[in-house]
Amino acid sequence: MSERIGSLAELRSAYREGGLTPAALAERVLAGLAGRDGAPVWISTVPADRLRAQAAALGRDGDPARLPLYGIPFAVKDNIDVAGMVTTAGCPDFGYEAGTDAPVVRRLLDAGALLVGKTNLDQFATGLTGARSPYGSCESVFGGGLVSGGSSSGSAVAVASGQVCFALGTDTAGSGRVPAALNGIVGVKPTRGLLSTAGVVPACRSLDCVSVFAADVADAVDVLHAARGVTAADPWGRPLPAERVPARPPGALRLGLPRAEDLEFFGDTGQRDRFAAGVERLRDLVGHAQPVPLGPFFEAGDLLYQGPWVAERLTGLDDFLRERPEAVLPVTRAVLETGRRYDAVDAFRGRHRLRELRARVDRGWREVDVLVVPTVGTTFTLAEIAEDPIGRNAVLGRYTQFANLLDLACVTVPNGFTAAGRPASLTLVGPAFSDTTLARLAAALTGGADAGPADAGPADAGPADAAPPATATGPGPADLLVAVVGRHLAGESRNGELTDRGATLVAATRTAPCYRLYRMATPDGEGLPGLVRVEAARGHRIDVELWRLPASAVGGLLTGVPAPLSLGWVRLDDGRSVLGFLCEAYAAGPDAEDISAAGGWRAYRSAARR
Repeated sequence: MSERIGSLAELRSAYREGGLTPAALAERVLAGLAGRDGAPVWISTVPADRLRAQAAALGRDGDPARLPLYGIPFAVKDNIDVAGMVTTAGCPDFGYEAGTDAPVVRRLLDAGALLVGKTNLDQFATGLTGARSPYGSCESVFGGGLVSGGSSSGSAVAVASGQVCFALGTDTAGSGRVPAALNGIVGVKPTRGLLSTAGVVPACRSLDCVSVFAADVADAVDVLHAARGVTAADPWGRPLPAERVPARPPGALRLGLPRAEDLEFFGDTGQRDRFAAGVERLRDLVGHAQPVPLGPFFEAGDLLYQGPWVAERLTGLDDFLRERPEAVLPVTRAVLETGRRYDAVDAFRGRHRLRELRARVDRGWREVDVLVVPTVGTTFTLAEIAEDPIGRNAVLGRYTQFANLLDLACVTVPNGFTAAGRPASLTLVGPAFSDTTLARLAAALTGGADAGPADAGPADAGPADAAPPATATGPGPADLLVAVVGRHLAGESRNGELTDRGATLVAATRTAPCYRLYRMATPDGEGLPGLVRVEAARGHRIDVELWRLPASAVGGLLTGVPAPLSLGWVRLDDGRSVLGFLCEAYAAGPDAEDISAAGGWRAYRSAARR
């Protein structure tokens, strides 16, 4: 695995302290690209000499104190224009050389960011799998043949594998959220119009968004702040309202929870259990929680591919599709061609029904501030998608495709792993212009620093008005911090399962005082320790070790973890939340020994020997 690039905070610190220059960073980026073994992440990259020249000019003339994204490498989905580079939208015969930068790209460059290249995508941004590209199918960084998600497949993998610090995608039906979920990173789908879609090949022009992928919430918010703004060339752009409800802290929020009868995990009990665990963590953060029916959301989402909006996808591509049908992948062509079924009467009928559904949803925001949903109900491998490319694509969009139709903002964050080693994720959803509220709750949920005032200042503020640098919160997406509490500790019987997968010990620390430790009987007599979260009044601080583990090794590690253990979020005594081994509460029954008072597995073992 190539060296990860690092977070915004890490790079800013290195630049500020003089330990890094843009030129040196460019060499690290180029070395990482060379070490990717042909993975189909990139469609085109900036030539090495050009990247070096840009980095040298930035180091010579740029000011890290003035430029909020000074020397930060990023990627752009290849349906977004970059001057002098070909925009393919995932179709080589469609490609054209862009004469100017899309405004959203120009803002990032003006903020000091270094463009590395353009990334792979589902052709014409039509798909949620990452498997609909003539440039090859991207695989999740967690391996095992798991799809990367799409359509912004390459952008998500470039961030999750540590090749760049952040990336731009687009999001019409979930393309900025599903790939984030399947690669264990943050995906921000902002309010429609906050990021200009001028210079973006349209998928569904009235619904399209530019999205942001990053390793953590603070990074994504910094990018969102630097990139947003309205332009005369973009009739779909929207500035922040002059008068708007200020962002609310998590403790003051009213959380909407899906009703149990509305949730569908398609037989995936692992995703069901991870979502339930994420909801419990959110309950601890907010002031109030109540059920919300998802029926209107789902009905609105169904209009995207089972209503006249699919005809809007066809409007910009109709001539090309008629002239060059062989240039378009069969599955993409099949989806686009369905748009010919609809006429003007269907279009108005659909718009009227959507307005009714949106009115119902809008009334719901009087009762709750944020809704939480699973990002995906289940996951698929590339082979499984190939068996049913359209049906299983629809499954991946179940909880995402309603958002833009209903004019909602979303932030997607990791939510641990299932017992089978598949990544889990959840998405926080709010009304238009609730972006900062969502980001603050997402940051609290993931243990990061406060995401900061993403909507502070005028909507067309330039880079000089960007939010202050965030603080570092741990390793990048190419590797993960994992907290271990028992037999995986250094020197213990199962520690080899970590070291054999390239894990290294980072530190010894303690949990927050909201856990109890139990010893469950095992046939070998050694016992199995289980960490269970409890109410703070009943909790203890428990000794743990933090190990740095390659993200691609997580799935293999989990396959050997016995029930009732699983990987979830563990809150540390210093306020951070990291992945760690947790135990289902049902296992802490009368047959389990409560060893919490010992303070840790080693302390208990030592006392038992005496």
